[in-house]
Amino acid sequence: MTRIDPTLATAARLTNAPHAVVIGAGLGGLASAMRLGAMGYRVSVFDKLDVPGGRGSAIWKDGHRFDLGPTIVTVPQVFRALWAACGRKFDDDIDLRSLDPFYEIRWPDGSHFSASGDTDRMVEEIRRLSPSDVDGYYKFLSDSAARYWFGFEDLGRRSLHRFRDLVAVLPTFARMRADRSVYAHAARRVKDERLRMALSFHPLFIGGDPFNVTSMYILVSHLEKEFGVHYAMGGVAEIARVMAEIIHSQGGIVRMGQEVDEILFNGDRASGVRLAGGEIVSADLVVSNADAGWTYSHLLRNRPRKRWTDAKLDRSRWSMGLFVWYFGTEGTRGKWRDVGHHTILNGPRYKGLVQDIFLNGKLSDDMSLYVHRPSETDPSAAPEGDDTFYVLSPVPHLGHDNGVDWTVERDRYRKKMLDVLEAQLLPGLSEHLGPEEILTPVDFKDRYNAPFGTGFSIEPRILQSAWFRPHNISEEAENLFLVGAGTHPGAGLPGVMSSAEVLEQLVPMPHEVPR
Repeated sequence: MTRIDPTLATAARLTNAPHAVVIGAGLGGLASAMRLGAMGYRVSVFDKLDVPGGRGSAIWKDGHRFDLGPTIVTVPQVFRALWAACGRKFDDDIDLRSLDPFYEIRWPDGSHFSASGDTDRMVEEIRRLSPSDVDGYYKFLSDSAARYWFGFEDLGRRSLHRFRDLVAVLPTFARMRADRSVYAHAARRVKDERLRMALSFHPLFIGGDPFNVTSMYILVSHLEKEFGVHYAMGGVAEIARVMAEIIHSQGGIVRMGQEVDEILFNGDRASGVRLAGGEIVSADLVVSNADAGWTYSHLLRNRPRKRWTDAKLDRSRWSMGLFVWYFGTEGTRGKWRDVGHHTILNGPRYKGLVQDIFLNGKLSDDMSLYVHRPSETDPSAAPEGDDTFYVLSPVPHLGHDNGVDWTVERDRYRKKMLDVLEAQLLPGLSEHLGPEEILTPVDFKDRYNAPFGTGFSIEPRILQSAWFRPHNISEEAENLFLVGAGTHPGAGLPGVMSSAEVLEQLVPMPHEVPR
């Protein structure tokens, strides 16, 4: 356990402060701990990993830093607001670099699309691929902005745990055709199949099937355009490290390598936690940043549940799994000059591949890849002259009846991925490979306690979003709160950071906590 001692004044203030236990040091848990600390709570954070950040942590091998999870920062104002709530300035602590272009999309026919925040440049990209779709693109931008203001700035930054909150917004959902999928909405605005993909793939970054997830999520296009796409020098793991330091400076503690095994109760009120080693830690309130499915199925396994029963969790639709290959390359810093920070390589199929992943549970022969080259922006990610890469392929989660046996498929899939990369993006890659690491859905299940090894918890379909999603204030027990990707408002850095903002609106002020 690492701890920075609080000042005497802070220690004195916290002596009689109510105690909040936060389960999980992911970004949602750390943000919650910071907000609770700023409110005046004495905070303890517990996590099974050895470094803070959860999916946003990193590992180091032979001088290469592998950013394990999220690689970009959008909507940086949610971080700035969090830091401000703690009396700090985000930009004093984190070096955030804008990316331009945001990413390049490539198709098997050799065509490509470069995304940026400049409307004129984006229109020219549209015109280059499909001149007749320019007018539709302008309409899509307008649609995206409207859904951003409603879906993110309104619904996404307040609690939706009361059914009447859902009823009140149903007319707006209907007017915005929330029943229509992201892909269906894009298809109404543009006709070129490549552009339909470019405007609809974003739900995959939060665990959603673009052909079934509600069209409210086209708001992501507005997020990118309005606020940019950024990379934090040192990776998201650096943001997590600083967040843990702030918690320490508030007088809180972050205990790594300490897994919570169960949430304890006094009657109907959460009263603390039992750690895997048997230690009992009392609390005046408990916040779980563990996956919502894990929270209810495991941490509350000895308690009757009214809504989030095992049967309901089994019936839920879950996000896809991820196969992520992290590798370093030697002597390549000036090589592959056309490969920037982010590249998306499309396979020959879009809808069929997505259906195989989400509906059929089938590991396809073809694949689409997200390629991250952080050393292009941040030289500290690799030794001098070398590069660090992260290549992600969406794959089925472990819960399908015909589940993938990753003990058999792991090395085969890596070889297929290598063949695609050498043929389409990084010729000669195999001659430069250095250290590497692979995470499959099995590793996500074991490392992050992710049900079915999913990458993003419960899939954000319309009947699994807003009021239908696990609430930030639990209906299963008093004094229990949930944050993170599996709760409202959803996955992705803006979503998990907003879940902590919603938490702050729900918890009582410290002087209101019964002792």
